[in-house]
Amino acid sequence: MTTENIEAPVRTETSGTSTLSWLGQLLARYGIVLAFLALCLVLSFLSPYFLTTKNLLNVLLQASINLVIAIGMTFVITSGGIDLSVGSIVAVAGMVMADVVSRDMGLGLAVFLALLVGTLCGWLNGMLITRLRLPPFIVTLGTMSMLRGVALIYNDGKPLYGLPQKDLKVISGDLASIPIPVIIALVVALLAHFVLRNTVIGEYTTAIGGNEETARLSGIDVRRFKVIIYSISGLMCGLAGVILTARLSAAEPIAGVMYELDAIAATVMGGTSLTGGEGTVFGTIIGALLMGVLRNGLNLLNIQSYYQQLVIGGVIVLAVAVDKLRKR
Repeated sequence: MTTENIEAPVRTETSGTSTLSWLGQLLARYGIVLAFLALCLVLSFLSPYFLTTKNLLNVLLQASINLVIAIGMTFVITSGGIDLSVGSIVAVAGMVMADVVSRDMGLGLAVFLALLVGTLCGWLNGMLITRLRLPPFIVTLGTMSMLRGVALIYNDGKPLYGLPQKDLKVISGDLASIPIPVIIALVVALLAHFVLRNTVIGEYTTAIGGNEETARLSGIDVRRFKVIIYSISGLMCGLAGVILTARLSAAEPIAGVMYELDAIAATVMGGTSLTGGEGTVFGTIIGALLMGVLRNGLNLLNIQSYYQQLVIGGVIVLAVAVDKLRKR
């Protein structure tokens, strides 16, 4: 009788703990999807325009640039780093592309040089971090300011505009009624997912973020792969600069301001751990879509821009808090 009285509570407690654990795992895995669907449901009731085809395509178009940047950020954060210079790299790449196009040197060359410049900026970040052994936060904070200065100096602080829209339609137009930037972003996301899950680069990125010293002792050239990771981030920023310039038919030296916050938010909300060692491109896609829907919804509800910044800032804090809770 005594034994039965002791065993019964133990089984109940185990059952309760098991249920809570199952719920925790469910929310950790699908929480971002549920949040995205809930937000869409709420906005569909608050605004009659939200679920229109035109608006949904606009959401995808707006989210495409953030998604491309966030894909690069996913690699960086998974490796245990951070990149605050992404917005400035977008601006520099955009200025280079616009300059080449305005000189009638060909769209192909313009795109190539913009991607190259973005990659080199990322390479510079990686070299400074690995060779000087400085924290990524400090290095990319510095290069964020430096590269913004480069973008401003490039054309004396003036935008480059009046680019031929006909040529840029190859990038900014539609294909089967779907915006080409959206198609580009999704193709890049699929490639990034494959790289992160099925290649040495992805395996080493996760290993470095999980435990850098263990990765080094296991024979991984940590410094080399960190440079590769930041170069990937730079390449994605270069691509984002190309898409943005093509959409606007212009480039501004102040373009990309605060893009780093949206990219970090999309990445962390999607399930990539801010402490490194865990990353998911699929989650980043949902995170970028959620950020796009949130901004679109705030605009549809006529929420003033400075209140929007308050909301976005709160979402970023919430995303980091959720990441911390998942780790407990």
